[in-house]
Amino acid sequence: MPEHIHILMTPVGGLEKAVQFIKGGFSFRAKKELGSNMEVWQKGFQDHRIRDAGDFDQHVRYIQENSVRRHLCERASDYPYSSAHPGFELDAAPRGLKPQSIDDANGAAEAAPLQSNPKGAALKNVKAKTA
Repeated sequence: MPEHIHILMTPVGGLEKAVQFIKGGFSFRAKKELGSNMEVWQKGFQDHRIRDAGDFDQHVRYIQENSVRRHLCERASDYPYSSAHPGFELDAAPRGLKPQSIDDANGAAEAAPLQSNPKGAALKNVKAKTA
């Protein structure tokens, strides 16, 4: 996306350190290679803890289809910066995710997508500043 990025990751250390590493590393290279002192990122980020395998699959699809919803392409695989684009090698789902709950299959209520939850893997929605 032109103004934001979604990252599905399982950080080894703290979540804030992982985001700092991504944002700081990108900013350093952009400033070095483009000769710009412009701030690229807005402060902060939004996170969502993955609850189970079904939630993981839902977020992978959400991320991959984002370019289609934004009318940047007709198929997610056509967008060159999408993990759905041919040639990207994706990591497997994190080990230890619970299978999708049987209650979910029976129509039980579930949390809203992208809602913050204190346990599990995290989805990042980090916004870049736009001019």
